[in-house]
Amino acid sequence: MVCTWDSKRYDTGMSTQITVRVPDDLVAFADQQVQSGAALSRAQVVTRALLREQRRVLATRDAEIYASHGEDPELDGLTEHAVANLPDLD
Repeated sequence: MVCTWDSKRYDTGMSTQITVRVPDDLVAFADQQVQSGAALSRAQVVTRALLREQRRVLATRDAEIYASHGEDPELDGLTEHAVANLPDLD
């Protein structure tokens, strides 16, 4: 028996199946994303949303740390470089 693995279906590592209740309009949105080809599955839509939320929470934490310590002149060049080279979030 030959097993095939589709690398496009899984980003990294193992996954855990969970059950969540989602409002109908969000399920319809996820289904539309899959039907249009923007996502491979409902799970991918949910994973992308959770990753964005994770980045938002981490960015908020970083902003709070930055605000409490004030500006660091040594990071000015890094900031300029980061802004000029923003990565695609997906």
